[in-house]
Amino acid sequence: MRIMAGPHAHDDDKAHEVIPTDAPTAEIGLYFGTQTGKTEQVCGIIKNELGDVVSEAVDVSEGDLEHFPNLKGIICGIPTWNTGAEELRSGTNWDNILEKIGELDLKDKPVAIFGLGDSVGYGEDFVDAMEELHRFFEKSGAKMVGYVPLDDYTFVSSRCLIPHLNEISKPEDGEKFCGLPVDEDSENEKTEDRVKNWCAQLKSEMGL
Repeated sequence: MRIMAGPHAHDDDKAHEVIPTDAPTAEIGLYFGTQTGKTEQVCGIIKNELGDVVSEAVDVSEGDLEHFPNLKGIICGIPTWNTGAEELRSGTNWDNILEKIGELDLKDKPVAIFGLGDSVGYGEDFVDAMEELHRFFEKSGAKMVGYVPLDDYTFVSSRCLIPHLNEISKPEDGEKFCGLPVDEDSENEKTEDRVKNWCAQLKSEMGL
């Protein structure tokens, strides 16, 4: 069991050892960051839908980065805890490794992201951390897949809307999220269908 470090866990001048992790044996890596376990639960639905082609879900750490270039594709789950923040929005281990993801060579590797948020309680910052992770994977050259239309979602604004990524923008017709939003707080009854439909989409887009 890994101990999850907060965004500022390494704010000192000491050298920190990167603990290597076991390489996934499946073609597609499945990684998440979490504070409450909800993101991991969504990974469980994804694993059930996609089966053996996807690895067991891993609570991401820096040691996992060495495996990313060797995978056929990557699926990532990220919550938004630091609502309204310009950076380090997830409040999970993802915040510690964003820059390092951007330095990887993942050219044309398919990567899909799902993000947890609360469309009612935090509807003005809906799933904002998803955009941040998307941005750094794009820097690595990854082929981003799994975009989802805004239909069936009600929220005020988000930084995750294509073509206005990293801008606080209100929803407009024809836009898409840069991944799959999951709202376990206010629309948990929709989660299973949303994730299953997304997995069907990923089978096509990732060649599974």
